[in-house]
Amino acid sequence: MRRLPPLNALRAFDAAARQFSISAAAQELHVTHSAVSHQVRQLEEWLGKSLFVRHAGGVRLTDEGQSLKQAADQIFTLLETRCAEIAQHAPIAEIVLGAPGSFLSNWLIARLERFEAANLDIRVRLQTSTSMDDLQRDVVDCLIVSDRTWPADVEAATLFEETVGPVCAPDWPHDIATPADLIGQPLLHTTSRPHAWAEWAARNGVDPALFASGRRFDHLSLLLEAAASGLGVAIAPALLVERELSKERLIAPLGFGPSDAFFAFCTMRGRPDKALLRLREWLKTQRLHTATTT
Repeated sequence: MRRLPPLNALRAFDAAARQFSISAAAQELHVTHSAVSHQVRQLEEWLGKSLFVRHAGGVRLTDEGQSLKQAADQIFTLLETRCAEIAQHAPIAEIVLGAPGSFLSNWLIARLERFEAANLDIRVRLQTSTSMDDLQRDVVDCLIVSDRTWPADVEAATLFEETVGPVCAPDWPHDIATPADLIGQPLLHTTSRPHAWAEWAARNGVDPALFASGRRFDHLSLLLEAAASGLGVAIAPALLVERELSKERLIAPLGFGPSDAFFAFCTMRGRPDKALLRLREWLKTQRLHTATTT
C-alpha cells in the first residue's frame, strides 16, 4: 500500500505552486478559495511542514514547498502525457522552455493554460534559465530572455520590446513628478540587472552616478515585494509588473519608457520545429492581447 497524502490535496498544492496564488488555483480547479486553502493546510499537516509563506500579493514557496513542487511537476506532467496518449492515440510534443524566474512567475504561468488548452498535442515544461549554454547544450528547447545581442548559432525572434520604469507603493511619501525627483530617494536594485537604474537615468537626462546606491535583491519578486512594502522605489520592466499594477500594489509614477533591449524567443538555427513555431506565434499574440486590454 502506497503511503501518500490525499490526491486532491496534491492537486490543490500543484495548482497553487504553479500560479503562486491560492485564488488563481481555485479558479483553475473550479472550486472556492477556502477549499484550496483547506486542501493545502491538510497537506501541510500530513507532511508536518509549511509549504507556503503567505503574503498580501499571494504565496511564496518554502524550501520544502519548492522541493515538492519539482516532484509534483514531473509526476503530474507524466500522468497528463500518458493519459492523453492513451486517450488520443497521438504523440504529445514536449517543449522545455527556459526563462528567468521573474518572467515565468509574473507573466507566463498565468497564461500558459490558454496555450495548452488550444494545443492539446503540446505540453510545455518550464525551467528557470537565462543561459544560452543551456540552449546550445539542448538542456532547453527554447529560451526567452531580454537582451540585445545573440550568438551566431542562435535564432532570436522578437516577442516584444522591453519598457522599464520606476515603481513604488501607492502611498509612497515622496513626490515623483520628474526623473530628477528620484535623486536622493531610497532606490531598490536587482543583482541580475545591476545597471538598470543607471541606464534609465542616462536615458532620462539625469546623472547615472546619482542612482548607484540603495538596497539590492537577488530576485525581482523580492524587489517588487520590497517596493510594495514601502522600502524604496524599484526599477522594473513593465511586462513583469503587470500583476502588481493591476492589483494596485504598485504604481508607476513616471510611466515606462523603452530600453535598448527586447524579449526574444531563442532557438538554435537550422532546427525547424512546428511545435516551437506554434508556441512562438502564440506568445506574440498573447502580448498583443495584453497590450490592448490592460
